[in-house]
Amino acid sequence: MRAHKVIASAIVVLLIRSVILFSYANDAGKKCTRSELEALLNFREGLVDPEDRLSSWKGNKCCQWHGIGCDNSTGAVNKIDLHNPYPLSYGHDQPGRYGFWNLSGEIRPSLLKLKSLIYFDLSYNTFTENKVPEFIGLLRNLRYLNLSTAGFSGRIPQSIGNLSHLQYLDVSSNFGSLNVQTLEWLTKIRYLKHLKMNNVDLSQVGPNWWEMLNNLTSLTMLHLSSCGLSTLSPVDLPALSDLDLSMNSFDSKFPDWVLNLTRLSSIDLSSCGFYGRVPLSLGELPNLRYLSLAMNNNLTVSCTQLFKGSWPKIEVLDFASNKLHGKIPAAIGNITSLTSLNLFQNNVEGGIPGSIGKLCNLKFLSISGNNMTGSLPEVLEGVDTCVSNSPMPNLERLSLTNNKLVGRLPEWVGQLGNLEELELDYNQLHGPIPTSLGRLQRLTSLGLGRNKFNGTLPESFGQLSELTNFDVSFNDLSGIVSEAHFLKLSKLTFFHLSSNSLILHLKDDWIPPFQVRNLDLGSCQVGPFFPNWLKTQKNINFLDLSNASISDSIPFWFWDTTFNLSLLNISLNQIHGQVPSLLHVAPFADVDLSSNLFEGPIPLPSVEVELFYLSFNKFSGVIPYNIGKIMPNLNFLSLASNRLSGEIPSSIGEMVLLEVIDLLNNSLIGSIPPSIGNCLYLKALDLGYNNLSGVIPESFGNLHFLQSLHLDDNNFSGELPSSLKNLSRLETMDLANNKFSGDIPPWLANHLTALKILSLRSNSFSGRIPTNFPGLSNLQVLDLALNNLSGMIPTNLGNLTAMSKDRIVNQYRFYGVYRGIYYKERLFVYIEGRFLQYTKTLSLVAYMDLSKNSLHGHFPVELTRLIGLVFLNLSRNQIGGALPENISSLVQLGSLDLSSNKFSGRIPVGGQMTTFGGSSFSGNPNLCGPPLAVNCGSDSSDNKPPLPNDVKAESDDDKWFPLSIGLGFAIGILVPSMIMWIRRPWGDAYFKYVESVVHRIERVKTKTAQITVTYTSRTGRPS
Repeated sequence: MRAHKVIASAIVVLLIRSVILFSYANDAGKKCTRSELEALLNFREGLVDPEDRLSSWKGNKCCQWHGIGCDNSTGAVNKIDLHNPYPLSYGHDQPGRYGFWNLSGEIRPSLLKLKSLIYFDLSYNTFTENKVPEFIGLLRNLRYLNLSTAGFSGRIPQSIGNLSHLQYLDVSSNFGSLNVQTLEWLTKIRYLKHLKMNNVDLSQVGPNWWEMLNNLTSLTMLHLSSCGLSTLSPVDLPALSDLDLSMNSFDSKFPDWVLNLTRLSSIDLSSCGFYGRVPLSLGELPNLRYLSLAMNNNLTVSCTQLFKGSWPKIEVLDFASNKLHGKIPAAIGNITSLTSLNLFQNNVEGGIPGSIGKLCNLKFLSISGNNMTGSLPEVLEGVDTCVSNSPMPNLERLSLTNNKLVGRLPEWVGQLGNLEELELDYNQLHGPIPTSLGRLQRLTSLGLGRNKFNGTLPESFGQLSELTNFDVSFNDLSGIVSEAHFLKLSKLTFFHLSSNSLILHLKDDWIPPFQVRNLDLGSCQVGPFFPNWLKTQKNINFLDLSNASISDSIPFWFWDTTFNLSLLNISLNQIHGQVPSLLHVAPFADVDLSSNLFEGPIPLPSVEVELFYLSFNKFSGVIPYNIGKIMPNLNFLSLASNRLSGEIPSSIGEMVLLEVIDLLNNSLIGSIPPSIGNCLYLKALDLGYNNLSGVIPESFGNLHFLQSLHLDDNNFSGELPSSLKNLSRLETMDLANNKFSGDIPPWLANHLTALKILSLRSNSFSGRIPTNFPGLSNLQVLDLALNNLSGMIPTNLGNLTAMSKDRIVNQYRFYGVYRGIYYKERLFVYIEGRFLQYTKTLSLVAYMDLSKNSLHGHFPVELTRLIGLVFLNLSRNQIGGALPENISSLVQLGSLDLSSNKFSGRIPVGGQMTTFGGSSFSGNPNLCGPPLAVNCGSDSSDNKPPLPNDVKAESDDDKWFPLSIGLGFAIGILVPSMIMWIRRPWGDAYFKYVESVVHRIERVKTKTAQITVTYTSRTGRPS
């Protein structure tokens, strides 16, 4: 017993002594040498440490300092790890910083005193304007060197090649700020295992750079992403397991030598410009876990063959943005190790096989942007395969957007318990939205927009407590949305319900559980009252209440909540009252108050904005004199169809980025300020229907990008300035109903060759029609009526190419497209005593009006080659002679007016000529034959065909029947020709009908464009 006590006491003594010795040794290890201490303190003096990271660098126990490591046996400093653990995210708005805790300054050579240093890491700091120190190559014991993304610039010193013991080297750069001219120095680092030089400019290393790397036989990791490389030769690195050559421009076929590197576990060859076939043997690489060939754009392979490979260990497959084709085979269910599959933006066809449910480990699946058809499988396999007895139990993100999927959404989608993102936008899915989606408790993003879902919005969505992004816009949903739909949506930030038939039935005192940033309720029934619950929303950045059936005035409190709005769209309502004179929005916002009943003076924003759309209201007074100073970066200005008066302020010329100025239909006076010529990017200028006067400023010649010019219905005078010849992109020139004079300048046809619409109607132009007009090969509207033109009609007008082609309905002309909103082209056409305005169907109009001039000579037979002409008016001139027989070949002609001339002889019969009444030929005493009541000399009243009764008077049936003619005319010529033998001219009704149809289509088309660019706006304003 005594012996046991002695032994126990001895053990205790030994333990105590061991602890003392360990403590002593440990303490000694933390006391670096004086030389090392001085070296580190000197190193610190050269650093800038705004967050005081190195506050522990005090005293003589340097091994206890932050970022310093020492050898356990000798106490010598062997490690400096000062990497920034909090690097700034990409795109952060603090230039010159990568995040807090970053160091900067200079790297001092006192570090050379650290003879035992083997580990040196300064990554993710900010040593901007510093070169990589040359003396680093003298730290000969280094095994680990990481200077990546630390702000260094200039040439990487070749002295690093002297670090013969180096095993890990990362000198990846910030945005290509580092470069090398040769890689020969790398050949001396024979033990190197990891090499990362991402974003280092290697464009000068020459085509044999691979020969240098082939000497590094121990290399297991090689990352040369975005290095400016353009040549690629076979590599022989037998130990290589991680290869990243992404974002270079090799522009070659896929390198087959990759298949020889059988130890590869990770391959990233994305964005390399590779083309041709993807080798199927990639699927047989025994160790491959990660493969990315994304964004090569021209790599192709059949999905059926690709996914039949064994892929024994693959976890990630990324083929996004290539040309994969064919159907996804059922064999894909055999690649059970797969965790991520990205087939975004390829040509994949067919449906989704039910076997995909057997991918029990799958977390990410994207087949967006393909040609997938059919419906989603009703049942997925995998229920018996996966441990949880449910298909794809680990799936976190499912993206099938922008395909052609049809059918109903199957119930199994609501069983994906780990799903966080569900993206099914831009398909043709229909039927009710399953209530089971409300059980996806981890769901953060739900995108069902741009489909054909119908029925009501499930109340179960109100249980999705993690939901931040909710989009069911552009569907056929109907019914009431109540407070229950938002019960637990406390994290909701993006909310899009637009373009449904939903009715928001919310109590006036309702307080939402969320604070949204984007709120899109366009084309839902929010009104008639302005939603009072918006008062609670403090973070809204995007607000769209357009076409929301609001007929209320806006409460004063609302204007105090708009400070953060980058989009304010309350257009297409019947909101009345005044807008505050100072409109508070976020800088560079888009403001759309159009198509309401607002009154009072034009408001001005408190900051610069980029879109200012106030058209179709009742704003009055003058345009603020300082409008250009307030909004110098404005892109789109529309104040059309208000009650504005006064002059156009010269400050408008300070808006140098303007693409559209639309001041149509006001009561503006005075001349055009020459400063408009400073708006060099202007594409559309519409000053029509005002009381402006004076001449066209010479400065218009600076508007080289101008495509549409409307000065119609004003009091402008003088000759056309020659500076207009600089407008080579001009497609529409509408100067009608002014007091312009002089000859029509020949340079117009020589220089404005892009013109499609030329209207000089109702001015005082004189002289002859220029004979070089056929140079305007794109011209489809020529209106020179009501001038003082003389001479003969140039025969070569028959060479106007655009008038000899069929019109295409969907060639709708619009200019200055800005975030889904644009200026739509317009034109008034005079037909049979009436002015008709065309916008969306303007491409259908092929029109020539030379009436009410002093033209003489004959009807040029060459004009009959213009088979696309729909309207032709030569009335009230002095044109004589016989009408050419083949005028009937103008098969598209819907309106013809040759009245009040000196034509003679028989009116040609057949074709379209049988559809015109006598008024088309009246006032020509020497014309005879149908439809005139004047018999030609050899005619007999007995054999003259009687006119149908309904040609003599236009009944209610006549207003309907041309509609059917218009539809039939789109199918062919024969049937309409037969019908038009019975009916009167149908052109007017035809175009008005098509205009109304396209107007409806365009409302949908415009709305679709809006959300795509994160800005919803409405076009097609009623005048």
